[in-house]
Amino acid sequence: MSVDWQPGSWRNKPVQQMPRFEDGAALAEVEAKLAVYPPLVFAGEARALKERLAKVAAGEAFLLQGGDCAEAFSDFNANKIRDSLRVLLQMAVVLTFGGGMPVVKMGRMAGQFAKPRSAPMETVDGTELPVYRGDIVNGIDFDPESRRPDPQRQLQAYMQSAASLNLLRAFTEGGYASLTRVHQWTMGFLDRSPQGERYRDMANRISEALAFMAACGITDLTTTEITRTDFYTCHEALLLGYEQALTRIDSTSGRYYDTSAHFVWVGDRTRQLDGAHVEFCRGISNPIGVKAGPSMPTDDLLRLADVLNPDNEPGRLTVICRMGHEKVEAHLPQLVRAIEREGRKVVWACDPMHGNTIKSSTGYKTRPFDRILSEVRSFFAVHRAEGTHPGGIHLEMTGEDVTECTGGAQAITDAGLRDRYHTACDPRLNAQQSLELAFLMAAALKEERESLRQAS
Repeated sequence: MSVDWQPGSWRNKPVQQMPRFEDGAALAEVEAKLAVYPPLVFAGEARALKERLAKVAAGEAFLLQGGDCAEAFSDFNANKIRDSLRVLLQMAVVLTFGGGMPVVKMGRMAGQFAKPRSAPMETVDGTELPVYRGDIVNGIDFDPESRRPDPQRQLQAYMQSAASLNLLRAFTEGGYASLTRVHQWTMGFLDRSPQGERYRDMANRISEALAFMAACGITDLTTTEITRTDFYTCHEALLLGYEQALTRIDSTSGRYYDTSAHFVWVGDRTRQLDGAHVEFCRGISNPIGVKAGPSMPTDDLLRLADVLNPDNEPGRLTVICRMGHEKVEAHLPQLVRAIEREGRKVVWACDPMHGNTIKSSTGYKTRPFDRILSEVRSFFAVHRAEGTHPGGIHLEMTGEDVTECTGGAQAITDAGLRDRYHTACDPRLNAQQSLELAFLMAAALKEERESLRQAS
């Protein structure tokens, strides 16, 4: 941690993507309340995550990040949290079993309330209002009162995050995540799908392996890894006043940790080297990420690595690449080569969602599944060619049976988007599409492992 850093030093830097609150006194009052609220996560958990990400950086594990584009206050219920979690559990077991590699599981949950936007204002039928920036800032309804940034929303976001974390811990530590329940994670709408059939076949083989292990004396009573799993939360560190209010000094290490989540990232729109978001993230000891789009120069990435991870600590920095399917092979190799040339230890993750957003012929914002698959394939191909590890995936997805991304085994069409288009912001993969992608990545990881074995 830099000696010239304080949790509020970001306030002296240029800031992007931050809302303007009309009542500064009300904002200060909310931030003061948050500053004395209990932490949402603990420093020891963030350190444990950093250790696991160090294994990803070393090519010994894989990172799975997934969840909502933006959590909504009105869509908050236990079933939704459970369904998103179990799709992530399904994907993780596919990647572990098929790819032969431990999976670090991280949810865009319990804190992903704020969203960067391309413009500060929105115009509808000649009326101009502030753009919707996520429920932690304002409301989605297009009227002046809803669109007015309200600091009180931060208190509701904190309470919803605390409740979500409580339920996630209960699910992951209380037996729901046990491998003995691998068949029970399947949702009803997957029963008749090709991905559901592939998953059931794999689950049968896992059950057979568990039965063999039990016969050898290795059961869920003797091995806790069978009955529970480590699950971490993450979100974009966008609303810096909220993040600062939840930053604490860890009594064990004497370091600052942002206790709003285990992992936070700097977005592609807020990664300015002299900007407020980089300034905030450089001082916290959490593992952090930075989004890298096709406009990122190699020098900027190296300088960001210098600022955000000056000690070159494995597991500290994750580079989340969001290029667009047609731009990966033109832009990613030079970033990988620069990092490798300088000996930087980073986790390379692929965000195949944000660079592949289009407007459908029916007016819905969507992401074609074939473009998402293409970006993932290109990401793996680049790392295979460079001899580096494709360390992770970063997805906007849901456990709901939505129709927001076209294509996939369900062959969702432009016309079919309106059937179950529920997102408040960006289109998400549904459970079938998420599993389909997991099987593809598992095959790629298996191919990487076999290549390394042959090379050695």
